[in-house]
Amino acid sequence: MLAALISVIVLVLAGWAIAKNYDAKVVLFAAGLILMYAALLLGHDVLAAKATSGLSWVDPFKAIKDLFVRQYSNAGLIILTLFGFAAYMSHIGANAMVIRVMSRPLAHVHSPYVLVPLVFWLGTLLSIIIPSASSLAVILMATLYPVLKAAKMSPLTAAGVIATTATIVPTPLGGDNVVAARVLGFEHVVDYVFYHHAPISIPAIIIMGIVHYFWQRWEDKKDLESGKVIAGSIDESKLEEDETDAPVWYAIFPVLPLILTIFFWACFKSVKIGLVEITLFSFVCAFIAELVRKKNMKGSMKDVNLFFRGMGDGFSKVVVLIVAASTMVAGLSAMGLISMISSSVSGVENAGAGLMLAFSGITALITFISGSGNAVFYSFIELIPQLAEKAGIDPLMVALPMQHTSNLIRAVSPVSAVVIIVSAVVKVNPLMVVKRTAVPLLSGFVAVLVISLIRYM
Repeated sequence: MLAALISVIVLVLAGWAIAKNYDAKVVLFAAGLILMYAALLLGHDVLAAKATSGLSWVDPFKAIKDLFVRQYSNAGLIILTLFGFAAYMSHIGANAMVIRVMSRPLAHVHSPYVLVPLVFWLGTLLSIIIPSASSLAVILMATLYPVLKAAKMSPLTAAGVIATTATIVPTPLGGDNVVAARVLGFEHVVDYVFYHHAPISIPAIIIMGIVHYFWQRWEDKKDLESGKVIAGSIDESKLEEDETDAPVWYAIFPVLPLILTIFFWACFKSVKIGLVEITLFSFVCAFIAELVRKKNMKGSMKDVNLFFRGMGDGFSKVVVLIVAASTMVAGLSAMGLISMISSSVSGVENAGAGLMLAFSGITALITFISGSGNAVFYSFIELIPQLAEKAGIDPLMVALPMQHTSNLIRAVSPVSAVVIIVSAVVKVNPLMVVKRTAVPLLSGFVAVLVISLIRYM
């Protein structure tokens, strides 16, 4: 009972700290270490007999070391490689080119409200290439601004649509999908994305685009009637469009890993070719193209360092966060809280629906308060398989809605980076942008829960 009380207190304090925008990685590491040392004081083992260092007070740090090693040998290396590739693609202008090519057809659409769902769906596709929601939003505002202005789309409508683009796109290149596939026991991330993520996320994306159309139209009408329309208030100084002299065919490089991943998955099931090998091959192709185009060996080789710097960003932004979340889970496990929860849900009728709503609700609350859903998702995902097994339910029923919730609710929070950045571009209070994003994203949230219940109950 004492162990459970201490665990709950530490969890509440960690949730409060994350909600108050303390660094999530440091909070989770601290929470995990506190729980592990509390477990030692209560007479529990932190590591199994085969894994222990021989000194119990050193075991919490050995547990962290083991978690880093495990991440590097699994999802961590994939995430590092993808971040490095994305950094190199941005530098050579390939990302800017693919955005320019894909957004070109929108220039022929002159109705602002027909553009609303099209821009949303296009941005969702482009989030495969640019995983950062805030970076994608700024690039889309810069790239699409002339099109939106020509179509007489209101700045608030543009802000509301673009702030919601990077949400639940079903891509095997997404870091959260890579981690979820590993934790849930999928040999290939494409199996997880194609058979489970996509059947839930694609209908939700379609629904959100349609709701966007009606909601932005309704809000513009209300603003017009009340005289609150903010006309022409986009701050063009914040729209720094990437100037690139890259050829049009460079647009193939950012999507090459996705194409090759799906190709090998569909045509060569028996071949063990992973995302790391595919991404490195795509990087080498892009490097050779740059070398031929610029004819500057020294400069091209120097640019390769951007790939490694990008890997460093992936380590600091994602891999460390995953290990920190796993550290807290290790602490909870040492305290016996996970076994206690597992035993309590074992054999409970409708435990699946209850767990789904509970984890999705907690994720939504902390994401809304903190503006970041990644820390919550990575903290909870490790718990799901154990709890689902005890409850006799499919872990996907809990994990998928929780994953989608962490991405959807982010742009409903007035303190999220994407909302703050977009509101600065259109020169309004972040709450005005949230008013435009809330209804479409909440419709997606409800759609995800309903579809998950129907599919996995």
